[in-house]
Amino acid sequence: MEGGGSNTPFYRGSTTTLATNPSSAANGAQKGDREAAVDAEIARVNKLPAQSSYAIHRMKVLNKLRHLLSIKVSSCTF
Repeated sequence: MEGGGSNTPFYRGSTTTLATNPSSAANGAQKGDREAAVDAEIARVNKLPAQSSYAIHRMKVLNKLRHLLSIKVSSCTF
């Protein structure tokens, strides 16, 4: 029996890089990796039984992640 979750991380790099250079994550440097990870997880969840409550919930979460990743971040000053 396979364990839950995916082996594909959402962030491929050291956490120190993210902490020392937050603008790299904000400007979309990791955007492609994150979208690829979400797509890979969607493909994995699609292999699960369609009526599985876990699969239904997970797809809702992944679709929300996909939506949030698609939103363009603007730098507005108030």
